[in-house]
Amino acid sequence: MDDVEVPAACIILIGLFALQHYGSEAMFADLGHFSQLSIKIAFTSVVYPSLILAYMGQAAYLSQHHLIESDYRIGFYVSVPEKLRWPVLVIAILAAVVGSQAIITGTFSIIKQCSALGCFPRVKIVHTSSKIHGQIYIPEINWILMLLCLAVTIGFRDTNRLGNASGLAVITVMLVTTCLMSLVIVLCWHQSVFFAIGFIFFFGTIEALYFSASLIKFLEGAWVPIALAFIFLIVMYVWHYGTLKKYEFDVQNKISINWLLSLGPSLGIVRVRGIGIIHTELVSGIPAIFSHFVTNLPAFHQVLVFLCIKSVPVPHVRPEERFLVGHIGPREFRLYRCIVRYGYRDVHKDDLDFEKDLVCSVAESIRSGKVEINGVDDNSEKDEEKMTVVAGTSELKEIRSPTVVRPRKRVRFIVPESPKIDRGAREELQELMEAREAGIAYILGHSYVKAKPGSSMVKKLVINYGYDFLRRNSRGPSYALCVPHASTLEVGMNYLV
Repeated sequence: MDDVEVPAACIILIGLFALQHYGSEAMFADLGHFSQLSIKIAFTSVVYPSLILAYMGQAAYLSQHHLIESDYRIGFYVSVPEKLRWPVLVIAILAAVVGSQAIITGTFSIIKQCSALGCFPRVKIVHTSSKIHGQIYIPEINWILMLLCLAVTIGFRDTNRLGNASGLAVITVMLVTTCLMSLVIVLCWHQSVFFAIGFIFFFGTIEALYFSASLIKFLEGAWVPIALAFIFLIVMYVWHYGTLKKYEFDVQNKISINWLLSLGPSLGIVRVRGIGIIHTELVSGIPAIFSHFVTNLPAFHQVLVFLCIKSVPVPHVRPEERFLVGHIGPREFRLYRCIVRYGYRDVHKDDLDFEKDLVCSVAESIRSGKVEINGVDDNSEKDEEKMTVVAGTSELKEIRSPTVVRPRKRVRFIVPESPKIDRGAREELQELMEAREAGIAYILGHSYVKAKPGSSMVKKLVINYGYDFLRRNSRGPSYALCVPHASTLEVGMNYLV
């Protein structure tokens, strides 16, 4: 056959397609960077036409050149004329850079969503923008991606094997996307099931042919994405299963309000001076760690605050909306629940400022009479309805002690003489201030999740070894990083799941 030279404009469009195609992938990886309209315009006006012209030009060349002189020469670069080979190579390198950024950004977004759903171990998430929630950076995942890239490159040392691995990964993503798109058609667009089946049959058949063709190269490098997917699948399943079992244990063993009321105001234990802050991840109910503590050590502080720290998907939470305060049981129990909300760009204050804000928020809610009393019903929805956002600062006067003996600053509060405060609230405020003067202790629960005796060997392997290994090597809760170590008491408890 006579050689047919491909027009130079078509070859350049191939390079432009690669650059624009990967740029579109970067936009799709995180919609927080671009709007949906901009992505639609870029794809329909630039990416899609370039895609059609690029494949038409390359197909025209390959249809006339069936034989390749060297094995290392692939169809794309062999079709490029000598004069344009270096410019196209530069464009291809830029496309590879943009494509790698798309993969990294997409990986960050997926890991963040999986971690929020309890399907991936906790990692450090750094928000790089105070305006756009989706712009994040995860150091651990960035290092893992770098090590995997080096391992695959050094291990293969062959572009053909890398191409086989990339091809199977891409066509698998396309096939999975088609299957998920059918669910969107039925569940989100509320279209007919037959329309979704027709969509899968038309597009899925074509992609299944490409998928089967890629499987032929399984032993020639295509096994790598399958192996990596299997490893991450095991990690995600083990973490999700262990997290789910731990949460079920917390819900089943949390203390009911009825049990608490039956103990009386003293809770059946000795109440010592001071404020005890119990960290918990439950926004309703009393955690099992509390009953475990008082059972083994029947003494606790005269004022108890169950503290729950939550991150919300906004950059900043205004100080007057940060604290959500409520009573647990009657007032004479001196039990409070406080939910503290932080935005993803908020900086956690040091322990002294946090203690002052927390005590002022509880005092302000008592003084204003906004704190409702949770009744005997242990319904979590009713509990949340009775939580009150504390707005403004307390009228309590604070006086810094002149003593310099202790390195920690002391703050002394004085209850103001105001006719608006009833006698019961005044006594409650006075006791809160006395407890604050006595000191604050932080109680952290540390759970050891173990499989129940008699569990299957697989469950013991997953819980006792897999989940335990992931928990020890992942990041702990955020509140554990900002509590004063000198005033911290850690309580261990075995979770038999």
